[in-house]
Amino acid sequence: MKLLYFAWVRERVGTSEESRDLPGSVQTAGELKTWLASIDEGYAYAFEDQAIIRVALDKKLVEDDASLADASEAAFFPPMTGG
Repeated sequence: MKLLYFAWVRERVGTSEESRDLPGSVQTAGELKTWLASIDEGYAYAFEDQAIIRVALDKKLVEDDASLADASEAAFFPPMTGG
């Protein structure tokens, strides 16, 4: 799966994008955040408060219970403000 990181999430993981093979146990957007947090210290820091990280699957914002089944891309955003 192609993974994209934005703003301080990108800074903490150390890359703006990457491709990773996901374990079979990772089925939802929330499980993906939890799995990413387990990779190393940078990912753990980026995903330490998973509730505030928004996820977009194939360019559509989704909730943590959204299935990854048909998605080819996941993007991660810190809280966004209007303006």
